[in-house]
Amino acid sequence: MADISDNGFVDLLTLQLQVRSSIEEAFPEKVWVRAEIASLNVNSSGHCYLELSQNEGGQVVAKARAVVWKGRWPMLSSFFESVTGSPLSVGIEVLVRVEVSYSETWGFTLTIDEINPEFTLGGKEKARQETIRALEEKGLMDMQKELALPDLPYSLAIVSAKGAAGLGDFLHHLHDNEYGFKYRTELFEAVMQGREAPRSVADALEAVAGCGKTFDAVLMMRGGGSELDLACFDDYVLCEAIAKCPFPVFTAIGHDRDYHVADMVANTFVKTPTALADLFIDATAGEDVKIVSFRTRLSRAFTARIHSLESSLDTVLMRTKTLASARLDAAGAALQLLETRISATDPRNVLKRGFSLAVDSRGVRMTSASGTVPGDKVGLLFLDGRIDATVDNVRLDGGTED
Repeated sequence: MADISDNGFVDLLTLQLQVRSSIEEAFPEKVWVRAEIASLNVNSSGHCYLELSQNEGGQVVAKARAVVWKGRWPMLSSFFESVTGSPLSVGIEVLVRVEVSYSETWGFTLTIDEINPEFTLGGKEKARQETIRALEEKGLMDMQKELALPDLPYSLAIVSAKGAAGLGDFLHHLHDNEYGFKYRTELFEAVMQGREAPRSVADALEAVAGCGKTFDAVLMMRGGGSELDLACFDDYVLCEAIAKCPFPVFTAIGHDRDYHVADMVANTFVKTPTALADLFIDATAGEDVKIVSFRTRLSRAFTARIHSLESSLDTVLMRTKTLASARLDAAGAALQLLETRISATDPRNVLKRGFSLAVDSRGVRMTSASGTVPGDKVGLLFLDGRIDATVDNVRLDGGTED
């Protein structure tokens, strides 16, 4: 303990020296420390100044200043990036070897001389497994698989960073497709890497669901990146938002080697944005082939039906013609018979055969002598003329005389 003066206090330097001595005695050697990078700044002199922190339950429970001197910084930063594929940056959890020191002027400082990039990657993998376990426990892992893509997808919501190269490749590939298929796309912007990405993507998905429009699918895409750049796609908040989206979510994140929890929980995933464009073009092309095939089959069936109807009509016409001809022949024969009968009963033909016809005073043909009395006027018709006469006597067969 520092010596207390008779006045009951100690001067600042004495206190600082005592603190320094205590710290140096407590940490005579370098120690490995796990912490999160809260801030990072490389100044003009080449030194890198950091602030390390520890968070628990969303609250900062510890902070400390740290430094990497310029003679050590290029090697450490290059080594970390070569292993992880991403530079040291704010928000990354690191395991660093430090020398604990205390300056009477600058206070408590950690001087970093080594870093373990494998720890950072391992921490991300641990967080990834925790996300998978939480999604499975809440029944969210396969929720998206229950949603079906329409046979002819047209209206597509896109979650991506504006101006991203992957987005540009996708839009060009989709809208300039060789078939001339048309699609409606609408961009919902989001940060696609770093600490802000999970909440930003979740907000974009909520905007898609709440905009009042119906989409056939939601497409989440970004180009490739390092493992740490893309680690946000293993975040629980982001993956939960994908699972609960009311539309089928398709992901195209990173390169062929990348596979994230976001891909696992999505309805469908592909490797790249251009592959995602091909997926929708192929779906439309497949339906187009079906439509063309159906149209061809329908046309053939319609043509066959027309030919069948034409053949039936020809048969009906032939039968009708035959029936009509038969009926006309029968009618002709009946007419000829009638003409023959009429001709046979024509009085003129009777007169031609040398017979005569008797008519009474009214001109009605007489068929019997009965009913005629002497004095009646009668007429006798011959082929060449008529004789009018008066009945003098009527003699009926049997000798009766009127």
